[in-house]
Amino acid sequence: MSAAADARRAGARVEEVLDRLADSGDRAACAAAEELVRVLMEFYGAGLARITERLGAPALAPLLDDDLVASLLTLHGLHPDDVETRIGRALRTADAPVEPLGFDAATGVLRLRTAPAAGSGCGCGSGAADTTRAALEDALACFAPEVTGVDIETPPPPAPLLQIGTRPHTPARVP
Repeated sequence: MSAAADARRAGARVEEVLDRLADSGDRAACAAAEELVRVLMEFYGAGLARITERLGAPALAPLLDDDLVASLLTLHGLHPDDVETRIGRALRTADAPVEPLGFDAATGVLRLRTAPAAGSGCGCGSGAADTTRAALEDALACFAPEVTGVDIETPPPPAPLLQIGTRPHTPARVP
């Protein structure tokens, strides 16, 4: 299993434990667990900040394409790239044929445009669109967690080409 998958699984496990504590009704235990998670995040964030300072930008650059490293740097506010650059990296990583139309920082919504699937004819793209959306959302969660929603616009398929030909010449009938 990859490090990124392990990290996602660990994050999900933390959420499960916190949810279980919240469901228990023991407010003191729930508050203590949440404080512990916050303190550990601060502790590891401080260590990560020191590592990034000592490495410097040139040594850090090759690590920015790793989804786990990028996610940790972003989570702790240490990623050197702005949100637009990280969105671009996520779109390249997802390898989805989309064009960014804009990101609204206030709502967290990223607008994208994709071309209709080649040869689909109907322009509905139902299965492909779901797969594309899932790949995009996974990549954006790692590289640009500020994106909380994705709107994908699909232009209508082009109108079919109308072939106009000439009719064979037939002599006019005389009545």
